[in-house]
Amino acid sequence: MQSDPALLVGFDKSDDACVYKVSDELALVQTVDFFPPVVDDPYMFGQVAAANALSDVYAMGGEPKTCLNIMGIPRDFPKEVTREILRGGYDKVAEAGAVVAGGHTILDEEPKYGLSVTGFVHPDRFYRNCGARPGDVLILTKPLGTGILTTAAKADLLAEEDKASMIRIMTELNRKARDVFVQCDVHACTDVTGFGLMGHLFEMVDGTDCEAAVDTKAIDILPVALDFARMGVLAEGMYRNRSYCEAQVDQGTVQTAVCDALFDPQTSGGLLAAVAPEDAEKCLAMLQGQVLSAQRIGTVRGYEGGKRIFLK
Repeated sequence: MQSDPALLVGFDKSDDACVYKVSDELALVQTVDFFPPVVDDPYMFGQVAAANALSDVYAMGGEPKTCLNIMGIPRDFPKEVTREILRGGYDKVAEAGAVVAGGHTILDEEPKYGLSVTGFVHPDRFYRNCGARPGDVLILTKPLGTGILTTAAKADLLAEEDKASMIRIMTELNRKARDVFVQCDVHACTDVTGFGLMGHLFEMVDGTDCEAAVDTKAIDILPVALDFARMGVLAEGMYRNRSYCEAQVDQGTVQTAVCDALFDPQTSGGLLAAVAPEDAEKCLAMLQGQVLSAQRIGTVRGYEGGKRIFLK
C-alpha cells in the first residue's frame, strides 16, 4: 500500500476526514460529503448539506477554509432551484468563515449536493474518533431524532413547527462546539451522522481498551421523534445501523423507541467528544448557550471483554 509520512490520518480508521502535514505548524484537514435532498426547500437543503460537510472538519478540531461544490442534477432540473441550493450552501460556508472556490456539476437522475472541504489544523492538536481513555466523560452537542423526523416529513406526517425545529438542528454549524472543545482536554471526537449515536460511539471504543456506559435519560431526544418511533416511523438507515453494531450494545431495560433513536441516522448531527474528567464540568459550562444542547451522556471505562456499549 502506498504510504506517506506526512499523511497523519488516512482511511485506515473510520475517521471523519484526512489530515496531511504541511509544516510543523500546519496540517490540512480534507473531507467530502454529498447526498440527495432531505428537506423540500432547496435553499434549506443547500444549508443542511453544507453544514453536514463542514462538520467533518470541526470534528477533527480544524477550521474550514475552502470549499468546492459537488452537484448532480437531472437534465430538466429548474435553474431557479439549482440557484437556491447553491445559494444555501454559499451562505452556510460564509457563516463558517470559509469560501466557495469552485466545484463541479454532472447530470444525474436524482439531485444531489454537497461539498469538498479543506481546513487547517495544527499537526499536533487534531482530534481522531479513537483515543478515548477510561474515566473520560462523553459530551454531545445536539438533540437526536432528525432521521426519524425526515422520514416522517417524507410521509407528510410532520407538523410545520417540528419541521422548523428539525431544519434548525440540521443547519446549525458545529463551529461553536469545536471552538469550546479546543479549549478543553478532549481525547477523542466525532460528529454524529449516518451511523447514529450508537454507531459512532462504537467506532470510538472499538478495538481499544475502552467501553462506554451511556445514561439514556441524559440524552436529549426530540419528544416528537420518540412519538414517531413508537408508531414505527423509522428511517431505513436505522435498521442498517442496528445490523452494524447492535451486537455490541447491551440495551438493558431501555425501551425500544429510545434505542431506535440512538441508532437513528442523523444528518448534520452534533459533536460527540470524550473529555478528560477534570475538564468535563468546565467544558459543559462553556458549551451552555453556545450549542443547541450540551449533554453529559455517559462515561468511558476500561474494557472488560464482551460488548462495548452499555445502556441504562
